[in-house]
Amino acid sequence: MEILRETADYILCVKPVGVLSTDEPGGMPSLVREATGAAEIRTVHRLDQVVGGLMVLAKSKEAASQLGRQIMDGVFEKQYLAVVHGILPQAEDRLTDLLIRNRAERKTYVASAPGKDVQEAVLDYVRLAVSGSFSLVSITLVTGRTHQIRAQFSSRGFPLVGDRKYSTHEDPCGIALWSHRLAFSDPGTGERVDCSLPPPYETPWDLFEIEKRTGS
Repeated sequence: MEILRETADYILCVKPVGVLSTDEPGGMPSLVREATGAAEIRTVHRLDQVVGGLMVLAKSKEAASQLGRQIMDGVFEKQYLAVVHGILPQAEDRLTDLLIRNRAERKTYVASAPGKDVQEAVLDYVRLAVSGSFSLVSITLVTGRTHQIRAQFSSRGFPLVGDRKYSTHEDPCGIALWSHRLAFSDPGTGERVDCSLPPPYETPWDLFEIEKRTGS
């Protein structure tokens, strides 16, 4: 467990690919408690099990509540890097959709009209680079729906590389989605915390000069 920063209120760490975000055996809270000896660890935001990168966990109910309010108020910034199939036609854009979750399939779909359990999903992206038939994009979430990034890009014909659920491509790698940057206010001091971390240098990230493109 790679711990980047620990205070009295929160732990900023790197979630490994394949680990659950939720509090259950083998999940992030359990692993962080084991690694740090902290008595209480609470999940503040979630990452899909197949996604790795930066994650913040709270060390108390009060800190979790404060960080949760920041997420609700839109001041907790979550930025991702992704590699998608295809060349996105616009260098930057806002994607807005209505999403509905099929719990039986554990999959999210774009809905054609408002309805029961349909939620609005919004994200902003910037196309950072192109390599062959792939685009490297930086994504800032405005809302935080389950599988939002994966569903929104796939519905437009630009599925994420390595996504076994939303893509028909047979890619020789895991999903190219990485929690790249988190910015929030320290629950204890009010200090603005801004941290970024590049993805591992492996397929398909090695097609791009990530650090030069993102400043990580």
